[in-house]
Amino acid sequence: MHSRGRIAIVILGAVGFFLAVQLGALFLQGPFSAAGFQAVEDPSDPANAAFYVGVLLVATVGMLALLKYDLTALLRAFVVLTSGLISAYVFSVVLPPIIDFPGLFHLGAVIGAAAVIVGLAVYPEWWVIDASGLVMGMGAAALFGISLDILPVLLLLTVLAVYDAISVYGTEHMLTLATGVMELRVPVLIVLPTTRSFSFREMVAEMKAETDPETEESADPFERDAFFIGLGDVVIPTILVVSGTVFLETPLLFGLEVAALGAMVGTLLGLLGLLAMVVKGRPHAGLPLLNGGAITGYLVGALAGGVPIVEALGLAPYL
Repeated sequence: MHSRGRIAIVILGAVGFFLAVQLGALFLQGPFSAAGFQAVEDPSDPANAAFYVGVLLVATVGMLALLKYDLTALLRAFVVLTSGLISAYVFSVVLPPIIDFPGLFHLGAVIGAAAVIVGLAVYPEWWVIDASGLVMGMGAAALFGISLDILPVLLLLTVLAVYDAISVYGTEHMLTLATGVMELRVPVLIVLPTTRSFSFREMVAEMKAETDPETEESADPFERDAFFIGLGDVVIPTILVVSGTVFLETPLLFGLEVAALGAMVGTLLGLLGLLAMVVKGRPHAGLPLLNGGAITGYLVGALAGGVPIVEALGLAPYL
């Protein structure tokens, strides 16, 4: 396929995936709130942002340690089971219950989550990983979005953007992590194939057998069979989309809160900028552009909707 065709497929696939997660998370926020899935007692507490940043740092260190000591089977099992758990939350509000177990997920949710776990465990092809990542992304963004008010979300996105830049361009440990989790074949990365014949399973097998680790990096980026984006790069800016809908009242535009719509558009513009750099062949930190776009778009939307800047930043209760 011509190089321009490959790049067009990547752009359409990435934009489509981001949009699906954003719209799916917005759809889920209502049922999740009604079901009492809010994860914290006080969504407005800025300390929530620090807590989740700490959890992320501990998780990153733990994953790097497991990869370093070749405990990949344990790490893969943990991610697969986590995928099933988050999927169960999603399926609990979108699938018919069949049989309801008081205090537990109903049978429909259990069956859906089991399908995700079995699919990832038995046949982790790119479309299985992406489908699981789609469900996980919508669910995680909705859960965080209904649990964190505007100020904690803005703090979270800002800190994580800085951390992502440092971990990619400075310490480079995020690049090590990305390479390691790719071989796990789990929905931590979304896969954007550029050819019909691409097989993620075959690519990972070749990577494990490859004696020259520089081969993939030195390949012509316009001839690559697939590109990869971290699932966190999709989920984290989408948290602001959901939070802007739940905790800030603005006029509707195209059926969406204008502040949330601004965050969506800003994220997608950041994505296009990111892709423009990625297709040149070098890995880049996604969150500075994606989170920056989401925050800028959110603020533009909020101000256009008549919300004072202090309220838009979530600072009104402190002034």
